[in-house]
Amino acid sequence: MVGVASDTEGPTVHVEHVAPEGGRDDGGVTALLTLRDPKRRNAMSRALSDALVAVLEQVQADERVHAVVVTGAADRGPAFCAGGDLDELAAVGRTTGADGEEAIRAVYAGFLALAACPLPTIAAVDGPAVGAGINMALATDIRLAGDTARFEPGFLRLGIHPGGGMTWMTQRLVGQQTTIAMLLTGEAMDAEAAERAGLVLRRVPGEVPTEPGTRSPVVAEALRMAGVSARAPRDLVVTTKASVRTTAGLTDHAEAVSVEVGPQLESLRSAAFRDALERMRRRS
Repeated sequence: MVGVASDTEGPTVHVEHVAPEGGRDDGGVTALLTLRDPKRRNAMSRALSDALVAVLEQVQADERVHAVVVTGAADRGPAFCAGGDLDELAAVGRTTGADGEEAIRAVYAGFLALAACPLPTIAAVDGPAVGAGINMALATDIRLAGDTARFEPGFLRLGIHPGGGMTWMTQRLVGQQTTIAMLLTGEAMDAEAAERAGLVLRRVPGEVPTEPGTRSPVVAEALRMAGVSARAPRDLVVTTKASVRTTAGLTDHAEAVSVEVGPQLESLRSAAFRDALERMRRRS
């Protein structure tokens, strides 16, 4: 397990490399990132954001890592991310000019680094995801919610305008009506409601264990899903995600085919495809 933090006691992001069941000869793994700041229930601070940026740089440079799962430490009960660090936000509010914008953008850098990750990313949400915690989940490709998950915008109640790209990310997933309900009426969602609204892919039932080192059902499910990418060639995983992002903005079918044809041909010429084909032939 690897940790990156501003100091030994402060906010940190722990990294664990998890091999998929069955594995592969190339040793692909999933990087399980755990946000950890128990005193503030993993609230998003500048230090935690910096740690997340640093960890993601390490993960992306590590050829063994084919997928990323993000969750929150549950030292004092389930918690994904309890919003922004209010003391830091208050300090930013007292800062004038360009310094204030630079300070708040530094907090958002963690979300942006997660959103820009070329590997598939999955949020495994146990407990509250408040304000900035929703941003953290939205920055991933896939969101799973445990039974204790709760998505609480909280901005209006605190007199804070939404930030971190929340208005844009939420509308893309759940539409304008639900976005306005969340941000302007304080509509919170439990795991079932988030599943119905499309904020998460699905709810994963089961109790969060209290024994140290034991994974919750939603983290276990996220790792199972990520294991499919961990068993596949890393370059294939990266190019597939890149194609999904590129074709998202297209309106013409033929253009999408043009985006995919190059990487598909390259994959058909790969050793991984030849090996898979040979395995299938032996089983038939």
